[in-house]
Amino acid sequence: MLQDKKLAVFFTFGVSLNEWQRVGNLNRELKPYIKMAESFNHIYLITYGRNDEKDVVDYLPSNITILANENNLPNFLYSLLIPFIFHRKLSGCFFIKTCQMNGSWSAVLTKLVLRKKLIIRCGYEWYYFAIRDNKKLWKRIIIKYIERIAYTFADSIIITSESAKSFVIKNYGINPNKIHIIPNYIDTDLFKPKDTEVENSVVFVGRFSNQKNIFSLIDAVSNISLLKLSLVGSGELNSEVKNYAEQHLMKRVELLGNILNEQLPQILNKSHIFILPSLYEGNPKTLLEAMSCGKVCVGTNVEGINNVIDDKINGYLCDTTSQSIQNAITSLLKDKETQKRLRTNARQKILNHFSLKYCLKRELNLYSEQ
Repeated sequence: MLQDKKLAVFFTFGVSLNEWQRVGNLNRELKPYIKMAESFNHIYLITYGRNDEKDVVDYLPSNITILANENNLPNFLYSLLIPFIFHRKLSGCFFIKTCQMNGSWSAVLTKLVLRKKLIIRCGYEWYYFAIRDNKKLWKRIIIKYIERIAYTFADSIIITSESAKSFVIKNYGINPNKIHIIPNYIDTDLFKPKDTEVENSVVFVGRFSNQKNIFSLIDAVSNISLLKLSLVGSGELNSEVKNYAEQHLMKRVELLGNILNEQLPQILNKSHIFILPSLYEGNPKTLLEAMSCGKVCVGTNVEGINNVIDDKINGYLCDTTSQSIQNAITSLLKDKETQKRLRTNARQKILNHFSLKYCLKRELNLYSEQ
């Protein structure tokens, strides 16, 4: 029984509760562990935070403990020493689990030293993204080597989509029976349709990076008169996106920066259409959250989006060009009946396949089967 067992969760390399709080995702990221604590004897969250890490949140149940880098060691050194720094607590754990692949070596070392059940979880496939991001060859080699080791030593692997599973099997020869598809979860009680006044606007939520193809979105909206664009997020292209949006849309753009995840439903519900114009994706939470709010969602016909959106059933697919994005928006704005159908079906798909309750049940079943 899980009630007799303890779980240690290894945060992504360099990530802390403070970082989650900074980008507005603290409550969203902690919620599944708070729910899982009802089924486990104890859960340890191993973070890269420093001395003040435990002060970030005061609402965790008594059987969740934060283990932080209180000696302020360099992150990489700390990642190698985690099995020894927390040896006593980790010795009592039955399961150890990663949040992402980056930093997974800490969990692999812990498995080798303490012989624990290792669950490797990937919210997105790191090596696949490295290829698509055109990372330098030496970085791709290192990432692939890290993944090969992690997948090999894992007792079970959690991946978010069929395409990611196929990629792992093809590149690493992993036994398919070892891989379990559990998508990113959505808090459907928080992200739900609300009776609010809808503006003549479209909204994008995500990281400001080349992957997200934001400039094509700006070009598309700039050619549709009176339509407003709301941009939520930040990233390495902050200044470029800001300047380009203000130059092409002037007063028709709203740059909202990072906002708390619990405030996002209000932003989504007041916008007419949600758009994710990415060049590629994993299992995008922002799209799932918008669909959960019953929004009309437009996404590009690329891997990671086209296995969530069923074209013209629960969303609308288009190409990555600005013209195709523009055509999708204008077509939807004219068709009220299609909008209504897409909204209803989008919400239902999230309730059926991506709710926190659904995803948590599948993950707890996985632990129970070990």
